[in-house]
Amino acid sequence: MYALVKTGGKQYRVAKDDKILVERIAADEGAEIILDDIIMLGDGDKVTVGTPRVEGAAVSAKVVSQTRGPKIIIFRRKRRKNHRRTQGHRQDLTLLQITAIAEDGKALKPKSAPAKKTAPKAEAAKAAPKKAAKKAAPKAEAKAAPKKAAAKTTAAKKATAKKATAKKAAAKK
Repeated sequence: MYALVKTGGKQYRVAKDDKILVERIAADEGAEIILDDIIMLGDGDKVTVGTPRVEGAAVSAKVVSQTRGPKIIIFRRKRRKNHRRTQGHRQDLTLLQITAIAEDGKALKPKSAPAKKTAPKAEAAKAAPKKAAKKAAPKAEAKAAPKKAAAKTTAAKKATAKKATAKKAAAKK
């Protein structure tokens, strides 16, 4: 079975286990995404062409990596004017691996890999106010301590400076 998928303004013919480079899709590596803009489905002799899309069809894909394309140099010049401009560009791309193609897109459900990452953030947000209150008291003590230490260090520096000048004076006599 194969499908014609539209993403990023381009069309791709995909089958199960294919890897394709598409325009950047905002998803984490390892995340499962659903592409639902299917133009055509084919299964042997049975071909379903959408007008403009096949309703209900979907393709499931796993994000393998987020990468960038090759560097392209844009060079502009105007003759007889000594006018030259150089510019470079690298396109952001996403590498997808097709995991399943279904005529009924409801059967495809993305796995909850990103959900694991969001749960600790919620717990951290709840614990943050408690930690902030605990940190406030030690900070007040810490601010007072460096001032005393600073006073001691400047006094020590002055004492060493006086000793050094006394030694120099003794050496000149």
